[in-house]
Amino acid sequence: MDKVKIGIIGCGGIANGKQMPSLAKLDTVQLVAFCDLVEARATEAVENYGVNDAQVYTNYKDLLKDASIDVVHVCTPNKSHARISIDALEADKHVMCEKPMAKTAAEARSMVEAAKRTGKKLSIGYNNRFRNDSQYLKQVCKNGELGEIYFAKSHAIRRRAVPTWGVFLNEEEQGGGPLIDIGTHALDLTLWLMDNYEVKSVMGNVYHKLSDKENAANAFGPWDPKEFNVEDSAFGFLTMKNGATVILESSWALNTLDIDEAKSTLCGTEAGADMKDGLRINGEKYGKLYTTKPELDASGVAFYSGDDESDSDREARLWIESILNDTEPEVTPEQAAVVSEVLEAIYESARTGQAVYL
Repeated sequence: MDKVKIGIIGCGGIANGKQMPSLAKLDTVQLVAFCDLVEARATEAVENYGVNDAQVYTNYKDLLKDASIDVVHVCTPNKSHARISIDALEADKHVMCEKPMAKTAAEARSMVEAAKRTGKKLSIGYNNRFRNDSQYLKQVCKNGELGEIYFAKSHAIRRRAVPTWGVFLNEEEQGGGPLIDIGTHALDLTLWLMDNYEVKSVMGNVYHKLSDKENAANAFGPWDPKEFNVEDSAFGFLTMKNGATVILESSWALNTLDIDEAKSTLCGTEAGADMKDGLRINGEKYGKLYTTKPELDASGVAFYSGDDESDSDREARLWIESILNDTEPEVTPEQAAVVSEVLEAIYESARTGQAVYL
């Protein structure tokens, strides 16, 4: 395989803001097909990123009939992730599906089963794993420098940044609000850093406290309270099978100045780490406490910033390399399915007032 031929399904915000620009930088890739319910969006994507004879579709099933396509990227609303991904896998395509994996945990498990059944690769777009600070901290954790990580926090807090475009406020299309939108990134990052996917129980609370505010001072413009039918905040408490605790906090709108998104705090028996002010590692040595901040972006050369590969570019490159080299993708479907199960458990616990055991 000289060039990986890719079809894009869904040519909206995430495709244009992340997926297509990063893929277009790779000389091992050809973007050969684009599908969107709005034909003009697919046509524009062809003009910006496609090869000369790239095809335009408005029905994704027609795109999947093209046997020359090796890989499909699913960049649609959450509701259609599972259906399109499974159809693509069964059409003999590898699949990169945007986060979250699916609207429901059952759909996520069906995607895992489809990947196993077809023998095709499936990965989920958790690009925050590929940031410089995340990659460095992962090595710290793998080397055991934090010891046993028994307490962690997953941070996804915005003060006022409710996405008012597309279907973000539509529960039927998305499955939820900030928990399934940005909380999913923070939780994936934390579980991956801990390398702990054995969840025993989940408790959660979901809030609709600020969504009815008129003329809110929102980063993306005021939201329409009548259309805001997902939560504005959600919080979860996880107990892992080894006794570790993980707290997940997510919000699009919260009266707080403690703002962090897609970040983790880890506390281990030997040291701790957080991403609150850059990457900070803390501990005790020679009878004294210490805090260190790795210089992740330092180059040491004037007018040169060092490695300028973004998290999205690194994600795209490693995903394509896993196909070319026939290796396991960096984000496995089994890992992503656990994240979906926890998100659903938080919603369920909030609804019933009871702990959910996995």
